[in-house]
Amino acid sequence: MAFVITSPCKAEKAGECVEVCPVDCIEQGEDMFFIDPDICIDCGACEAVCPVTAIYMEDEVPEEENEYIELNRLFFQGN
Repeated sequence: MAFVITSPCKAEKAGECVEVCPVDCIEQGEDMFFIDPDICIDCGACEAVCPVTAIYMEDEVPEEENEYIELNRLFFQGN
């Protein structure tokens, strides 16, 4: 289980998460960041520094943000 970045990132796209990730699993998309679930080690460093609370463990993503689980999966299938 990995972390997922949700809609608040679209408005912010701050990047603190990228700076603190110890395994470099966060990639920049066109309008937000995405976390590679195959590389993520579930350390939570990204979640702790996100200024807009956009990052959740996959099983804790709010129901209204569930589409971002699939968007994350699709992003890495295309890369």
